[in-house]
Amino acid sequence: MITQGIFKANDIRGITEGDSPEWDEDGAFAIGAALVDVLDLTAAEGALVLGRDMRVSSPRMSEAFTRGVLSRGADIIDIGLASTDELWFASGRLNLPGAMFTASHNPGEYNGVKFCLAGAKPIVPAQLVEIADRAQHSTPVPASADGQRSEQDLLPAYADHLHSLVDLSRIRRLKVVADAGNGMAGHTLPAVLGVLDLEIIGLYTDPDGTFPNHAPNPLEPENLLDAQAAVREHGADLALVFDGDADRCFIIDERGEVVSPSTVTAMIASQELAREPGSTVVINKITSRSVAEVVAEEGGETVVTKVGHTFVKAAMAEHQAIFGGEHSAHYYFRDFWGADTGMLAGLHVLSLVGSSEEPLSALAQRFARYVASGELNSRVEDAPAIMDRVAAAFAGRGEQDRVDGLTVSGPDWWVNVRSSNTEPLLRLNVEARTQDKMASLRDEALRLIRG
Repeated sequence: MITQGIFKANDIRGITEGDSPEWDEDGAFAIGAALVDVLDLTAAEGALVLGRDMRVSSPRMSEAFTRGVLSRGADIIDIGLASTDELWFASGRLNLPGAMFTASHNPGEYNGVKFCLAGAKPIVPAQLVEIADRAQHSTPVPASADGQRSEQDLLPAYADHLHSLVDLSRIRRLKVVADAGNGMAGHTLPAVLGVLDLEIIGLYTDPDGTFPNHAPNPLEPENLLDAQAAVREHGADLALVFDGDADRCFIIDERGEVVSPSTVTAMIASQELAREPGSTVVINKITSRSVAEVVAEEGGETVVTKVGHTFVKAAMAEHQAIFGGEHSAHYYFRDFWGADTGMLAGLHVLSLVGSSEEPLSALAQRFARYVASGELNSRVEDAPAIMDRVAAAFAGRGEQDRVDGLTVSGPDWWVNVRSSNTEPLLRLNVEARTQDKMASLRDEALRLIRG
């Protein structure tokens, strides 16, 4: 069983538990078989690398998906429990397409699949549309011989590769809070941070798909409270807070204050441009203007794309960008096959703080030049009509574009309204030079959106 609604702009995500599931094992089987045909894996005598997170439904859903892939004659290399960025690593290292069973930050009753082509390249939207069509409307014919399933443990190689990309040899001993949120960071943290000379204060590092402590979504402020309290209690230098599949990492400074992902993007961009001057950095439409300013000051080039890992990865490849960052704490690295990895971003921050005598708050302040509203979500009946209403109200007050939803840009502010790629929501983001200006624009836009 599959409902059309599980197919999102960039991946698959839907409810698997309870009385009203949106997809089940039969659906997972059909998606696996469809993927083989869309990617033409058997013609190339190819294989697919597969990982899964700790969700309750992941073993049975990934097993059904595996049977679908094998039934069409393609092979599976199963890396078992993995973070999403570990799956991207496996795809890059083995040069194979990949599938990761995860619903990222969604509640425990959800599951989904993130796909990539060989070398961790993004699957294109047309391929996802074709997978959806085949899985729902075609009956796959079994191949003359089933494919073969094998297993590989790539966690040590993943950790080694991350360590090779950041110089941590001369950092001072740091006290670090690491909140895994009962997600897959609990699986990868020991391999990545456990070998470093750090004092680690671990929170919720036992992978548990029921998420007994807090939801696996660090975009929501309430899910950062435990890490903030732990930083203050233990006098830590910083905290790393991961989402459910550990491809995103939020940073908290020594005061227990959240460092904006845009500020983290600017910090890492500055470090990468110092290593390779003149390189390109990719950001999305609602990343802070401060990033482009920092990149220009450092002699780099900025490319702006739509929100979403598929779009950012494509731009990274097209422009051979050294680094990319999104407001949602997705960070992309050329030397990680252009894919996103929260763990590598965390290592970069550890390197910056550990090699400086200044605290993280002082380092971050140099890159924080605007005040942001954060992402404000509203459920609306007609998103296009609401965006038209906002456009009309802001007519003549700034430049408007529809690159990703509606953006209105003034001399020292911008307003963006866009539909979510993953949820039935209209998202508002506002940024301005001052708190008063941001608050005024935010409140005006919310009145227009919510009526």
